[in-house]
Amino acid sequence: MKMRIQKHLPLVLTILCIAAFAACLVIFESDYLWKMQELDLFLYSTLFFQQKMVVAGGFLSWLATYFTQYFYHPWMGVMMLAAWWALLVFISARAFRVKAKWLTILLIPVALLLVIDVSLDYWMYYTKLRGYLFVPTIGMTAAVALVWLFKTITAKYYIRTIFLVLVTFAAYPLMGFYGLFAIALMALLAFRLDDMSKTAKVVNFIVAAVVIIAVPLLFYRYVYYQTNIINVYWTALPIFRQQGEFKQYYTPYYLLVAFYVVLALASGGRKKAKPAKTWQWAVVQVCLLAAIVYGVWTAWYKDDNFHKELAMERCLEDADWQGLLDVAKEVKGEPTRAMLMMKNLALFRVGRIGDEMYYYCNGSKKCNTPFTVRMMQVVGKPLYFNYGLINFCYRWCTEDGVEHGWKIEYLKYMTKCSLLNEEWQLAEKYINILKKTKYYKKWAVEQEKFLRNKKAMMADKEYETVSHLLGYESTLNSDNTIVEQFVMNHFASHDSNDPLMQELSLVGALWTKDIQNFWPCFFHYAELHKGQHIPIHYQEAAYLYGHLENQVDISRMPFDPVVRTTYDNFMQKAQQYAGMSEETMHDLFLSEFGHTFYFDYFLNRNQQLY
Repeated sequence: MKMRIQKHLPLVLTILCIAAFAACLVIFESDYLWKMQELDLFLYSTLFFQQKMVVAGGFLSWLATYFTQYFYHPWMGVMMLAAWWALLVFISARAFRVKAKWLTILLIPVALLLVIDVSLDYWMYYTKLRGYLFVPTIGMTAAVALVWLFKTITAKYYIRTIFLVLVTFAAYPLMGFYGLFAIALMALLAFRLDDMSKTAKVVNFIVAAVVIIAVPLLFYRYVYYQTNIINVYWTALPIFRQQGEFKQYYTPYYLLVAFYVVLALASGGRKKAKPAKTWQWAVVQVCLLAAIVYGVWTAWYKDDNFHKELAMERCLEDADWQGLLDVAKEVKGEPTRAMLMMKNLALFRVGRIGDEMYYYCNGSKKCNTPFTVRMMQVVGKPLYFNYGLINFCYRWCTEDGVEHGWKIEYLKYMTKCSLLNEEWQLAEKYINILKKTKYYKKWAVEQEKFLRNKKAMMADKEYETVSHLLGYESTLNSDNTIVEQFVMNHFASHDSNDPLMQELSLVGALWTKDIQNFWPCFFHYAELHKGQHIPIHYQEAAYLYGHLENQVDISRMPFDPVVRTTYDNFMQKAQQYAGMSEETMHDLFLSEFGHTFYFDYFLNRNQQLY
């Protein structure tokens, strides 16, 4: 009975642990996984495959990108990822002769691969490695499979050494770093194999060292000359470099490599170790599983604002404006400016921005990451498009496509911008590209009906709304990557007879807090909405500015009683706490007045934009 327990229980625990990892991914990271496939691209075309193969490790990236597209349905992509993890455990057990009762030790590389995927944080917008979520899993599985094959072939006549050389020339162009790592594991494992002579082991090690060094240089010289020479040994690995290198992101990779090096050095021989007692075995199993769970939980990136941003972005892409606002209401602490911008866009789309703009958490919390993040890379392109600045949307899609690689998100917005600009041939090109995808083919076909058919396009709610915001001279200048400032200043400086455009002009005037610019925008808005109720925040701004400068007679304006009462209470409390710092007053006034323009004007100053 004890033997059966030690044989079968680790297998059950391993399966359950992988299933638990998969379930956690689906439950907690669905928005993240969905966004990762939007930031990737797989095309069913020969040309796409050929383009992938122009660098070492291209085939691995191509294969990983193929599986990444299934995160369009997060549960489906996770099931495939979990299947690869199970395959890695099986092959590792065979290659390194891990006994059944110690099978749970192979959960360590699975946990590290999970950590690699869930600790990426805002690098997801900057990484140039396509298929990031699957590359390390598939690469390590293939590397271990080659090691297993190395063990199964005969040791006679230096067949293994010849195999090692041939595999290097085949695996490096296909797998990059992971092919070289497989060779290194073969060289180390050879010292633990009893069917090889000492001379053969030494020869094997020397040959492995030579080909690991020489083969990448040969491919760089004659095939992959466009690769930077400092990266020839690390192809198919991500580069975490942005105005400096952030080495902490490499930690799980280091541990993964170290684990298999130790496993290779500890496996192979036929000498039997002294069997452990059942209680000792059980204690080790419990401690191992506890350490794995604790390690994964600790390394998992759990920043709430990051996940709220992703949920908002997904709602934005689906034009689910109320869903986006529901997510915004769930924010408890200080939000990022990207969250605030998406919230305001949603309020504008549902027609409630003038009444509810300040009824949500406000602030400018820095993105929880050690490197500099720009809103442009996070959500700038959809914001520019939905605010009618389609030239800037297209410009940044193009620039980031060249810099970081083409992505589904970029191609979608370039399609929509081209349609609105009536650049029919350009739009048709992007539509034809997206028709070569699996999950965006239907979307591309839907866009195809708008080609050379502006009437049909204006019947679409999304295009019709954006078309109202195009009433300005079409130019392209520098935005300095500060999306919020550029958008708000753009609208604050434009006057329009279109009610939607004019409302955003008024919102821009509130944002700039420029009193001289506010009054023309306010009066024009009131003229365009004659006989309608003026939204509460616009009334608050007019009431406040009327009292601050007394340049405009507001005595006959029909302000809501709540506007007057709130203003009086705010000013009385301000006099009561006169002399206190702005930060102290901010906290004291927040609960009672945080939903007013008065609070925003006096106590929400110097917000950090990015």
